[in-house]
Amino acid sequence: MKILDIERNTLLKPLQTVSGIVERRHTLPILSNVLLETDAKDLKLVATDLEIQVATQANLEKSATQQKITVSARKLQDILRSLPDETKVSLDAQDSKLVLRAGKSRFNLQTLPAEDFPRLAEGTGDAITLRIAQKDLKSMLQLVQYAMAQQDIRYYLNGLLILVDEKKLTIVATDGHRLAHIATSLEESHPRTEVIMPRKAVLELVKLLDDTEESVELQIQQNQVRCRFGDVDLVSKVVDGKFPDFTRVIPTSDNRRFQISRTRLQQALQRASILSNEKFRGVRWVLTNNVLRIVCTNAEQEEAEEEIEIDFTGEPLDIGFNVTYLLDGLNNLATEEINCALGDSNSSMLITVPGDENFKYVVMPMRI
Repeated sequence: MKILDIERNTLLKPLQTVSGIVERRHTLPILSNVLLETDAKDLKLVATDLEIQVATQANLEKSATQQKITVSARKLQDILRSLPDETKVSLDAQDSKLVLRAGKSRFNLQTLPAEDFPRLAEGTGDAITLRIAQKDLKSMLQLVQYAMAQQDIRYYLNGLLILVDEKKLTIVATDGHRLAHIATSLEESHPRTEVIMPRKAVLELVKLLDDTEESVELQIQQNQVRCRFGDVDLVSKVVDGKFPDFTRVIPTSDNRRFQISRTRLQQALQRASILSNEKFRGVRWVLTNNVLRIVCTNAEQEEAEEEIEIDFTGEPLDIGFNVTYLLDGLNNLATEEINCALGDSNSSMLITVPGDENFKYVVMPMRI
């Protein structure tokens, strides 16, 4: 039975949108598949891993029959990628197979019943809905997402906190060694709501958002977050747990403060880190009047030293950090200058942007 005739790119683009969350190997075979639904005018595609669901659609130039079918997302995507641009593709259902024809090429793909394809249940509890420009949300996520934990037994750290409080949206990520914080103002007031969005959903959302002024509708409920933008509808379960009180982690009494060129510091750290210990990635900051010395050593007794002139007068300080954590923060900022605020050798450092109270990056010290 004919499903539809379609141009290769018209099918490939929405397929790439949904297939990012599909796992290659899964205990449930149908989770490796994408659901294709056609009606007279539209083709709808849905993929899920039971925690996240991504749906999108494409408008059809020719009308199609009403059909539902599921097929391997990876195989279909690989076939379409291998075809030349502007190739016409036809899809037919035959027995339990999807037959894809393109020119003189023909592919028979195994299908699974569309009725067995799982859908995420509707969220529970009161929903709050806010709107924010795609580029603003993407920028906020990029400024903090690198600080999320990976496979930490403290599962509530394997994601980021989304906190809405009246006219303020705050997003925070921490892995227990560093913390990234970003906030913005909202046009409308909302009741205080907080959820933890899982790591995989955050990374997928960053990939799908565009750098445009077009808005994202963010719907937050007790057990799920839904993001609608363009033709994309992403739904994610939330992490069940209590996020740590981030306000207690952000230092407030740092008596050593200086401003420094972000690029100069970034480049000095990159050079010095070549000779850092590969396992611990430690870097020493030696702060004296008007000079910041950056020192890295390793097990082979090799040493790298960088010196940067800064505007600083005060008590000297010798403190160690993980150089990767410092570079993660600097690599994701785009400002010319940054502010560094330090206490003593056992206190965290706070990195901020001059004239911007919304971004904060806290890095805990390490013994070297």
